[in-house]
Amino acid sequence: MELRRDVFQAIADPTRRDIINLLSRRSLNLNAVAGHFDVSRPAISRHIKILTECGIITIRREGRERYCRADLQKLKEVDKWLDNYREFWNRKLDALGDFLENKPEENINIK
Repeated sequence: MELRRDVFQAIADPTRRDIINLLSRRSLNLNAVAGHFDVSRPAISRHIKILTECGIITIRREGRERYCRADLQKLKEVDKWLDNYREFWNRKLDALGDFLENKPEENINIK
C-alpha cells in the first residue's frame, strides 16, 4: 500500500519545517543539510524523501552530489487553506474590539 503524501504532512514535523526554512535560502547537498541537525543522516534522508514526495523539495544531481532546493509554490496550498481561518479570526477579533470600545467602563473591573 502506497502512502499519499501532502504538504500538510510535510509541515507537520518540526525538523521538516526547519529543513524547508534552511533550503528556502539556498540549495545545499544532503551532507550539508544533515550537518545542520543533531539527528542521523538516515533520519534527514527520510525527511528529505517525504519533502520530495510532497513536492516541497526538489533534488538535482551534479556529479556524485545530490543538491536539495525548496520549491515553496506548494506551500500556497497551506496559505489558501488558512485563508478561511484568517477570515474567521479577523471577524472575531474585530467584534471583540468593537465590544471593548463600546463598553469600556464595564470592562475595566475584569478580575
